[in-house]
Amino acid sequence: MRQPGLILEIACTDADFQRFRELIYQQVGINLHEGKKELVKARLSKRIREICLASFKEYYEYIKSGQNQDEVIAMVNAISTNVTSFFRESDHFTFLKETLIPHLTLRKNRKYNNQLRLWSAGCSTGEEPYSIAMTVLDALPDRTCWDIKILATDVSTQVLNKAQTGLYEKDRITGIPPNMLRTYFQRGNGQWQGYFRVKDTLQNIITFRYLNLMKPFPFNRPFDVIFCRNVMIYFDRSTQETLVNKYYQHLDEDGHLFVGHSESLAGVKHSFNYVKPTIYSK
Repeated sequence: MRQPGLILEIACTDADFQRFRELIYQQVGINLHEGKKELVKARLSKRIREICLASFKEYYEYIKSGQNQDEVIAMVNAISTNVTSFFRESDHFTFLKETLIPHLTLRKNRKYNNQLRLWSAGCSTGEEPYSIAMTVLDALPDRTCWDIKILATDVSTQVLNKAQTGLYEKDRITGIPPNMLRTYFQRGNGQWQGYFRVKDTLQNIITFRYLNLMKPFPFNRPFDVIFCRNVMIYFDRSTQETLVNKYYQHLDEDGHLFVGHSESLAGVKHSFNYVKPTIYSK
């Protein structure tokens, strides 16, 4: 008989791990190596208890039965690891501000095109797209002349919900330059003491959306810039190659792709031109 408050351990066999490893790969392309078994066990055990199931086998059959498609999203939320910060890998934002935005605006002015379209793919809790937005606005001499739209997507609904609030604790905004913090954030008072909220200036140019990168992209217009940083490290070589070439197809002429400093397109078949480490152009 279970004692009150006693939490029984849910066993995760090698066969259980292999089933979920294959399922997660099929659903979102994440390639979980053998060393991730304990992570999967810990995070999915919690989810299994939350929906009152008894085992990994039962949970797997529940997902595969198709009774509740939302549970696939809940599973991805559970196993996703999201580590980010404002202006992470800061040289990317320096290049965006000092080189790429001036280049794009000059080229677009010649074509009488005032649209700038950027995409943060794997936006996590929002620090990246907000950093992109601040950088773009600061780089434009007359921002009122430009139609700026930034798409921010992720496969985890949990982090998207956080990102949409634009609300961050004090220790999360340490990477933001003081002048940008004053310009683009409101300091909380009363019950919100110690918090900072993103102003509408940024919120109005960013759209947050759920998107599974393994599915066809629902876009009919190309992007000028795509940030996909520290996302492809979770994919195998075949999936990386497929994804990189999808990005190529959805970039405008002379569009740029940014990848993470722990990533590289070396060994991946693609048509991009090398610009500098972790930055490529179409």
